[in-house]
Amino acid sequence: MGDDLGDEWWQHEGASEEEEETEQEKQPTEKTKAKPEKRKRITEKTVKSKKKKKSEQAECIIPQKKETEDEKSTKPKKKRKKKKTITDVLATSEPKPGCPADLQNLITQHFSDKRSVIEQEELKLQDSSFLSSNDLTHSLSSYLKQVCPKWAKIQKQHTEKSSVVLLIICSSALRTIELIKQLTTFKGEAKIAKLFAKHIKIEEQVKLLQKGVTHIGVGTPGRISALIEKEGLNLQALRYLVLDWNWRDQKLRRMVDIPEIKLDFIKLLESGILNGCKEDKVKIGLF
Repeated sequence: MGDDLGDEWWQHEGASEEEEETEQEKQPTEKTKAKPEKRKRITEKTVKSKKKKKSEQAECIIPQKKETEDEKSTKPKKKRKKKKTITDVLATSEPKPGCPADLQNLITQHFSDKRSVIEQEELKLQDSSFLSSNDLTHSLSSYLKQVCPKWAKIQKQHTEKSSVVLLIICSSALRTIELIKQLTTFKGEAKIAKLFAKHIKIEEQVKLLQKGVTHIGVGTPGRISALIEKEGLNLQALRYLVLDWNWRDQKLRRMVDIPEIKLDFIKLLESGILNGCKEDKVKIGLF
Protein backbone atom coordinates (compact mmCIF):
# COMPACT_ATOMS: atom_id res chain seq x y z
CA MET A 1 0.00 0.00 0.00
CA GLY A 2 2.76 2.42 0.92
CA ASP A 3 4.59 1.73 -2.29
CA ASP A 4 1.54 2.36 -4.40
CA LEU A 5 0.70 5.73 -2.86
CA GLY A 6 4.28 6.96 -3.07
CA ASP A 7 4.24 8.96 0.18
CA GLU A 8 3.13 8.09 3.60
CA TRP A 9 -0.59 8.70 4.18
CA TRP A 10 -0.10 10.34 7.57
CA GLN A 11 2.08 13.03 6.09
CA HIS A 12 -0.67 13.93 3.68
CA GLU A 13 -3.19 14.11 6.49
CA GLY A 14 -1.01 16.52 8.49
CA ALA A 15 -0.49 18.75 5.49
CA SER A 16 -4.17 18.88 4.73
CA GLU A 17 -4.94 19.84 8.33
CA GLU A 18 -2.38 22.68 8.20
CA GLU A 19 -3.83 23.98 4.96
CA GLU A 20 -7.30 23.98 6.44
CA GLU A 21 -6.07 25.95 9.47
CA THR A 22 -4.34 28.55 7.25
CA GLU A 23 -7.45 28.90 5.13
CA GLN A 24 -9.58 29.36 8.27
CA GLU A 25 -7.16 32.10 9.49
CA LYS A 26 -7.24 33.84 6.13
CA GLN A 27 -11.03 33.86 5.90
CA PRO A 28 -11.72 36.28 8.80
CA THR A 29 -9.05 38.68 7.57
CA GLU A 30 -10.62 38.65 4.17
CA LYS A 31 -14.02 39.22 5.79
CA THR A 32 -12.68 42.14 7.84
CA LYS A 33 -11.19 43.61 4.69
CA ALA A 34 -14.48 43.20 2.88
CA LYS A 35 -16.46 45.04 5.57
CA PRO A 36 -15.11 48.58 4.99
CA GLU A 37 -15.41 48.06 1.28
CA LYS A 38 -19.08 47.27 1.82
CA ARG A 39 -19.47 50.37 3.99
CA LYS A 40 -17.90 52.50 1.29
CA ARG A 41 -20.26 51.06 -1.22
CA ILE A 42 -23.25 51.69 1.09
CA THR A 43 -22.25 55.33 1.70
CA GLU A 44 -21.69 55.84 -2.02
CA LYS A 45 -25.11 54.35 -2.70
CA THR A 46 -26.80 56.58 -0.07
CA VAL A 47 -25.10 59.71 -1.45
CA LYS A 48 -26.10 58.77 -4.97
CA SER A 49 -29.66 58.01 -3.84
CA LYS A 50 -29.85 61.38 -2.01
CA LYS A 51 -28.56 63.18 -5.09
CA LYS A 52 -31.11 61.37 -7.18
CA LYS A 53 -33.89 62.32 -4.76
CA LYS A 54 -32.79 65.96 -4.78
CA SER A 55 -32.62 66.01 -8.55
CA GLU A 56 -36.06 64.35 -8.69
CA GLN A 57 -37.45 66.91 -6.22
CA ALA A 58 -35.95 69.76 -8.22
CA GLU A 59 -37.40 68.28 -11.35
CA CYS A 60 -40.75 68.01 -9.60
CA ILE A 61 -40.59 71.58 -8.21
CA ILE A 62 -39.64 73.32 -11.46
CA PRO A 63 -42.75 72.31 -13.38
CA GLN A 64 -44.89 73.30 -10.38
CA LYS A 65 -43.49 76.84 -10.53
CA LYS A 66 -44.19 76.97 -14.23
CA GLU A 67 -47.72 75.80 -13.59
CA THR A 68 -48.30 78.45 -10.99
CA GLU A 69 -46.93 81.15 -13.28
CA ASP A 70 -49.08 79.88 -16.11
CA GLU A 71 -52.11 79.78 -13.81
CA LYS A 72 -51.44 83.35 -12.69
CA SER A 73 -51.23 84.49 -16.28
CA THR A 74 -54.39 82.66 -17.29
CA LYS A 75 -56.45 83.52 -14.18
CA PRO A 76 -58.26 86.89 -14.38
CA LYS A 77 -57.00 89.42 -11.82
CA LYS A 78 -59.51 90.38 -9.16
CA LYS A 79 -60.34 94.07 -9.29
CA ARG A 80 -60.66 95.91 -6.01
CA LYS A 81 -64.00 97.52 -5.46
CA LYS A 82 -63.66 101.26 -5.14
CA LYS A 83 -65.56 102.97 -2.38
CA LYS A 84 -68.32 105.14 -3.70
CA THR A 85 -67.83 108.85 -3.10
CA ILE A 86 -70.47 111.57 -2.95
CA THR A 87 -69.70 112.46 -6.57
CA ASP A 88 -70.23 108.86 -7.72
CA VAL A 89 -73.57 108.61 -5.96
CA LEU A 90 -74.81 112.00 -7.12
CA ALA A 91 -73.64 111.47 -10.71
CA THR A 92 -75.96 108.48 -11.06
CA SER A 93 -78.90 110.05 -9.24
CA GLU A 94 -81.15 112.84 -10.45
CA PRO A 95 -80.87 116.17 -8.59
CA LYS A 96 -83.71 116.77 -6.15
CA PRO A 97 -84.66 120.24 -4.94
CA GLY A 98 -84.11 120.95 -1.27
CA CYS A 99 -87.03 121.28 1.12
CA PRO A 100 -87.51 122.50 4.72
CA ALA A 101 -87.34 118.90 5.99
CA ASP A 102 -83.75 118.64 4.68
CA LEU A 103 -82.64 121.60 6.77
CA GLN A 104 -84.51 120.31 9.81
CA ASN A 105 -82.85 116.89 9.47
CA LEU A 106 -79.44 118.51 9.18
CA ILE A 107 -79.97 120.41 12.44
CA THR A 108 -81.30 117.39 14.37
CA GLN A 109 -78.49 115.10 13.16
CA HIS A 110 -75.83 117.60 14.18
CA PHE A 111 -77.22 118.12 17.69
CA SER A 112 -78.37 114.53 18.30
CA ASP A 113 -75.33 113.70 20.49
CA LYS A 114 -74.74 117.24 21.80
CA ARG A 115 -78.11 118.32 23.16
CA SER A 116 -80.75 116.73 25.34
CA VAL A 117 -84.09 115.61 23.91
CA ILE A 118 -85.82 118.72 25.32
CA GLU A 119 -83.19 121.04 23.79
CA GLN A 120 -83.54 119.27 20.44
CA GLU A 121 -87.29 119.88 20.52
CA GLU A 122 -86.61 123.58 21.00
CA LEU A 123 -84.45 123.62 17.87
CA LYS A 124 -87.29 122.42 15.65
CA LEU A 125 -88.61 125.08 13.28
CA GLN A 126 -92.24 125.52 12.34
CA ASP A 127 -93.44 125.41 8.75
CA SER A 128 -94.29 129.13 8.96
CA SER A 129 -90.54 129.85 9.37
CA PHE A 130 -89.85 128.80 5.77
CA LEU A 131 -90.37 130.48 2.42
CA SER A 132 -91.30 128.43 -0.64
CA SER A 133 -88.31 126.44 -1.92
CA ASN A 134 -86.74 126.64 -5.37
CA ASP A 135 -87.95 123.84 -7.67
CA LEU A 136 -84.77 124.12 -9.80
CA THR A 137 -86.54 126.20 -12.47
CA HIS A 138 -85.79 129.65 -11.03
CA SER A 139 -82.87 132.00 -11.35
CA LEU A 140 -81.93 133.87 -8.17
CA SER A 141 -83.73 137.05 -9.24
CA SER A 142 -86.92 135.24 -10.24
CA TYR A 143 -86.90 133.25 -6.98
CA LEU A 144 -86.44 136.38 -4.84
CA LYS A 145 -89.22 138.16 -6.72
CA GLN A 146 -91.49 135.25 -5.83
CA VAL A 147 -90.63 135.09 -2.11
CA CYS A 148 -90.15 138.87 -1.60
CA PRO A 149 -92.91 140.49 -3.67
CA LYS A 150 -92.77 143.76 -1.66
CA TRP A 151 -88.99 144.22 -1.94
CA ALA A 152 -89.12 147.80 -3.27
CA LYS A 153 -91.06 148.93 -0.19
CA ILE A 154 -88.93 146.93 2.26
CA GLN A 155 -85.63 148.33 0.98
CA LYS A 156 -86.86 151.91 1.32
CA GLN A 157 -87.90 151.34 4.93
CA HIS A 158 -84.49 149.95 5.88
CA THR A 159 -82.26 152.69 7.35
CA GLU A 160 -80.05 150.88 9.89
CA LYS A 161 -76.29 150.68 9.48
CA SER A 162 -74.23 147.53 10.13
CA SER A 163 -77.24 145.38 9.25
CA VAL A 164 -78.97 143.86 6.23
CA VAL A 165 -82.55 142.94 5.35
CA LEU A 166 -81.66 140.03 3.05
CA LEU A 167 -78.79 137.64 3.74
CA ILE A 168 -77.72 135.08 1.10
CA ILE A 169 -75.46 132.23 2.25
CA CYS A 170 -73.25 130.33 -0.22
CA SER A 171 -70.15 128.13 -0.19
CA SER A 172 -67.31 130.23 -1.64
CA ALA A 173 -66.09 133.65 -2.76
CA LEU A 174 -66.47 132.77 -6.45
CA ARG A 175 -70.02 131.64 -5.91
CA THR A 176 -70.70 134.91 -4.04
CA ILE A 177 -69.66 136.95 -7.08
CA GLU A 178 -71.81 134.78 -9.37
CA LEU A 179 -74.88 135.31 -7.17
CA ILE A 180 -74.32 139.07 -6.95
CA LYS A 181 -74.31 139.22 -10.78
CA GLN A 182 -77.65 137.38 -10.79
CA LEU A 183 -79.21 140.01 -8.52
CA THR A 184 -79.18 142.83 -11.11
CA THR A 185 -82.84 142.45 -12.10
CA PHE A 186 -84.01 142.16 -8.49
CA LYS A 187 -82.01 144.54 -6.32
CA GLY A 188 -83.29 147.85 -7.67
CA GLU A 189 -81.56 150.62 -5.70
CA ALA A 190 -80.40 148.30 -2.95
CA LYS A 191 -76.73 148.21 -1.91
CA ILE A 192 -74.99 144.83 -1.76
CA ALA A 193 -72.05 143.81 0.48
CA LYS A 194 -69.61 141.02 -0.35
CA LEU A 195 -69.13 139.07 2.87
CA PHE A 196 -66.36 136.55 2.27
CA ALA A 197 -62.80 136.18 3.56
CA LYS A 198 -60.83 135.91 0.31
CA HIS A 199 -58.63 139.02 -0.31
CA ILE A 200 -60.78 141.13 2.05
CA LYS A 201 -59.83 141.86 5.66
CA ILE A 202 -62.58 141.67 8.23
CA GLU A 203 -61.74 145.19 9.50
CA GLU A 204 -62.41 146.62 6.04
CA GLN A 205 -65.79 144.89 5.90
CA VAL A 206 -66.73 146.23 9.34
CA LYS A 207 -65.92 149.81 8.20
CA LEU A 208 -67.95 149.39 4.99
CA LEU A 209 -70.99 148.15 6.92
CA GLN A 210 -70.69 151.05 9.40
CA LYS A 211 -70.36 153.78 6.72
CA GLY A 212 -73.72 153.45 5.00
CA VAL A 213 -76.92 151.46 4.78
CA THR A 214 -76.55 148.00 3.22
CA HIS A 215 -79.65 146.12 2.13
CA ILE A 216 -78.30 142.77 0.90
CA GLY A 217 -75.39 140.72 2.19
CA VAL A 218 -73.98 137.82 0.15
CA GLY A 219 -71.20 135.64 1.50
CA THR A 220 -69.88 132.55 3.25
CA PRO A 221 -71.12 131.38 6.66
CA GLY A 222 -67.63 131.51 8.18
CA ARG A 223 -67.04 135.20 7.47
CA ILE A 224 -70.61 136.22 8.34
CA SER A 225 -70.32 134.45 11.73
CA ALA A 226 -67.00 136.25 12.37
CA LEU A 227 -68.61 139.63 11.56
CA ILE A 228 -71.47 138.93 13.98
CA GLU A 229 -68.96 137.97 16.72
CA LYS A 230 -67.03 141.24 16.20
CA GLU A 231 -70.31 143.20 16.19
CA GLY A 232 -69.57 144.39 12.69
CA LEU A 233 -72.91 142.95 11.58
CA ASN A 234 -76.13 142.66 13.58
CA LEU A 235 -79.28 140.69 12.78
CA GLN A 236 -81.86 143.16 14.13
CA ALA A 237 -83.13 144.20 10.69
CA LEU A 238 -82.80 140.75 9.08
CA ARG A 239 -86.02 139.49 7.53
CA TYR A 240 -84.94 136.96 4.87
CA LEU A 241 -82.23 134.29 4.99
CA VAL A 242 -81.76 132.60 1.60
CA LEU A 243 -79.55 129.49 1.39
CA ASP A 244 -77.80 128.53 -1.83
CA TRP A 245 -78.91 124.98 -1.07
CA ASN A 246 -79.23 123.26 -4.46
CA TRP A 247 -76.06 124.52 -6.13
CA ARG A 248 -73.23 121.96 -6.49
CA ASP A 249 -69.52 122.44 -7.12
CA GLN A 250 -67.30 120.47 -9.56
CA LYS A 251 -67.38 117.48 -7.21
CA LEU A 252 -71.19 117.69 -7.12
CA ARG A 253 -71.16 118.72 -3.45
CA ARG A 254 -73.73 121.05 -1.97
CA MET A 255 -72.82 123.70 0.54
CA VAL A 256 -73.85 121.46 3.46
CA ASP A 257 -71.90 118.46 2.06
CA ILE A 258 -68.58 120.21 2.79
CA PRO A 259 -67.76 119.58 6.50
CA GLU A 260 -66.07 122.93 7.24
CA ILE A 261 -68.84 124.99 5.65
CA LYS A 262 -71.48 122.86 7.32
CA LEU A 263 -70.02 123.59 10.77
CA ASP A 264 -69.78 127.32 10.02
CA PHE A 265 -73.37 127.30 8.79
CA ILE A 266 -74.72 125.66 11.95
CA LYS A 267 -72.70 128.13 14.03
CA LEU A 268 -74.34 130.94 12.07
CA LEU A 269 -77.80 129.52 12.75
CA GLU A 270 -77.02 129.44 16.48
CA SER A 271 -75.83 133.05 16.48
CA GLY A 272 -79.40 134.38 16.54
CA ILE A 273 -81.09 133.24 13.31
CA LEU A 274 -82.92 130.29 14.92
CA ASN A 275 -84.24 132.59 17.65
CA GLY A 276 -85.36 135.07 14.98
CA CYS A 277 -87.24 132.28 13.21
CA LYS A 278 -89.00 131.26 16.43
CA GLU A 279 -90.04 134.88 17.03
CA ASP A 280 -91.38 134.97 13.45
CA LYS A 281 -89.01 137.78 12.47
CA VAL A 282 -86.82 135.80 10.03
CA LYS A 283 -87.94 133.57 7.13
CA ILE A 284 -85.65 130.95 5.59
CA GLY A 285 -85.66 130.09 1.88
CA LEU A 286 -83.85 127.22 0.11
CA PHE A 287 -82.72 128.36 -3.33
